[in-house]
Amino acid sequence: MSAVLEKIIVKRLGRIEYDAALRAMKLFSSQRTEGTPDELWLVEHPPVYTLGQGAKDVVVSNGIPVVKSDRGGEITYHGPGQAVLYALIDLARRGIKVKPFVALLEQAVIDLVGPGAERRAGAPGVYVGGAKLAALGIRVTRGRSYHGLALNVDMDLAPFGAIDPCGFPGLQVTQTKSLGFSEDVLAMGDRLAKALMARIENA
Repeated sequence: MSAVLEKIIVKRLGRIEYDAALRAMKLFSSQRTEGTPDELWLVEHPPVYTLGQGAKDVVVSNGIPVVKSDRGGEITYHGPGQAVLYALIDLARRGIKVKPFVALLEQAVIDLVGPGAERRAGAPGVYVGGAKLAALGIRVTRGRSYHGLALNVDMDLAPFGAIDPCGFPGLQVTQTKSLGFSEDVLAMGDRLAKALMARIENA
């Protein structure tokens, strides 16, 4: 593997609107070339519900906006205190298929959290004690991915109660703070990015 393929650039973009991040990911993906380095973007979003391609339109009464997205999956919630990691990876160039890539994303969270974190068949993401800790949704065009992971770190979980998270009625959610982790969203985001880089570069 060449040095270009081994290099993944991590960008910490702070708190940005979901729509702005989506436009930026689409633009990056449409303009990248064979030699464009892969990137991981760490962000937080203001409160927003996003609808994946498998989601039906919903109406919520708490004033939080609902935005349609082109990622896979159902509905989820993003908000302050959640580490969102967007993975803009040239999968074709790295020889990684889509399903193994989804497994890499999940494994990065499992590596971070340790024993007790697990996958659930037919329900992408990472769970602890039956509660969802990290949501996952990607889109792949021309062999290149965007979107990625949302890890609950230290956030207000109440807005999840207004929806069926990821399309599962009654699904409970949790966060790393409740699991005994003291790191804030920035530190956990950095750790997650490192875990994912290690998995991708050794795939």
